[in-house]
Amino acid sequence: MEKNIFEKIRDNESPCELVYKDKYVTAFNDIHPDAPAHILIIPNKKIASLNDILEEDSDYLSNILLVAKKIAKELELDKTGYRLITNCGKDGGQEVDYLHFHLVGGVPLGKMISLPKSSKKILKEIESNAEKNIWKTLHL
Repeated sequence: MEKNIFEKIRDNESPCELVYKDKYVTAFNDIHPDAPAHILIIPNKKIASLNDILEEDSDYLSNILLVAKKIAKELELDKTGYRLITNCGKDGGQEVDYLHFHLVGGVPLGKMISLPKSSKKILKEIESNAEKNIWKTLHL
């Protein structure tokens, strides 16, 4: 089976701007950054997504958090704030089938979630149906 881009970066088979690497974690600059600091942090074991983590993966996961903290401090993001984001599945915005975290900062980041118009429409329909159900329940 062909390796995806993160596997190739992890295995030093694809170029990247490496930020950090140890036994558990590889971190590198995103090639399409959304902020002045945008680093991707991956476990050195292929885990497809958060849905696939196992108890035995705890060393990888805890080291991701510790490395994120270390990088944030080195970049002085700890002084103003940053986000550590992971996406899970299609609706969650996951584009690469490999668990990864985005360390993003260096500017005010604004809203946590910015939904596309199609998702906002679905949300309004859900809210409207919920209000109708509450109204029915109150007037039984």
